[in-house]
Amino acid sequence: MNPVRSSVIIGALLFGLSAQPGFAQTPAELSVLTYNIEGLPWPARSDRAEDLSKIADQLQSLRAEGNQPHVVLFEEAFSADARAVAVKAGYRYIVDGPAASDAGAPTTSAADRAFMAAARFLSGEKWGKWRGSGLRIASDYPILDVKRMAYRTCAGMDCLANKGLVLVTIAVPGAPQPVAIVATHLNSRRASRVSAERAFYAYQRQVDALSDFVRANIAPGMPFIVAGDFNAQQERRAYLLQRAAGWRADAPVRAALDTCLEAVEQCRADNRDDLAFSRRRGRDWQLFASGKSEHLRLKSMAALFGHDADGRMLSDHVGYAATYALDNGPSASAAESADASAGERQPVALAVRDQFAARQGGAPR
Repeated sequence: MNPVRSSVIIGALLFGLSAQPGFAQTPAELSVLTYNIEGLPWPARSDRAEDLSKIADQLQSLRAEGNQPHVVLFEEAFSADARAVAVKAGYRYIVDGPAASDAGAPTTSAADRAFMAAARFLSGEKWGKWRGSGLRIASDYPILDVKRMAYRTCAGMDCLANKGLVLVTIAVPGAPQPVAIVATHLNSRRASRVSAERAFYAYQRQVDALSDFVRANIAPGMPFIVAGDFNAQQERRAYLLQRAAGWRADAPVRAALDTCLEAVEQCRADNRDDLAFSRRRGRDWQLFASGKSEHLRLKSMAALFGHDADGRMLSDHVGYAATYALDNGPSASAAESADASAGERQPVALAVRDQFAARQGGAPR
């Protein structure tokens, strides 16, 4: 039997046992690290082996202390050294995003067909897929189900990788139902080496595809986290907000970084300077929403991989973890607790908009 499929089946059986009356212990906890580890192969990057090994070592050290993230979402895990990090860090369940050979959804609109027809060889858009998505999810908790999707539309050098998303359903011990986690990496801006307009068009189509996928594949009553490298700088943020507002009809979709940094009394934040640095750059996000009866409450955040004393990082991104509590009592996220005295919950679109609103700047990628 395929080892990944076998793990999924075993995980489903284990969750079936833990979810029975008498087994649940709520509130349960789930910690999720999102980290673009800059694991590009030569010639795009060189001399990454040492830093990637240090990332694995730090995750091993956290595990030895009992403080490792339960789930890690890696982006740019392309090279062999990058792919080895999850294994060396001791994670039992590991799944990858779309492979280079996975086809994206067919192009249907006239605008998309025109965009594809304007692809240029010198921009890297006609070279084919040299790599898969670079997405890898590593989990201590059983993975019950896996779904993947490659983005059809891309721009510039980003087309060399088969960027997309991967959805896993995680059985969290003590939680009455699973949690859906989506990892993604969206089209870059300047690094794509095409015009800002062309890169933005591809970005919009990818956000549209992500939004359609979330609505179609995550049950309305299931709590979820959508995380990764969104490359959401400047005008891209507004578009992402608009679409993310429709991911869940009956609960707000919130950004973990904003929620924690703005609700100081309700959410402990370790390495706050690096968390604020990541928020200013606008690339790496964790967007989360509660289920119909089970609530995902943000408890704390920590920049596990940030700047050292000399200002150096092990990657060109900060790696941060968010710790959530899952319970089936009244919803009590940090942001909701802070807003409780203000009356009714904001409409979903406003709640999401306020997470990102009016933040400019950050280094485009």
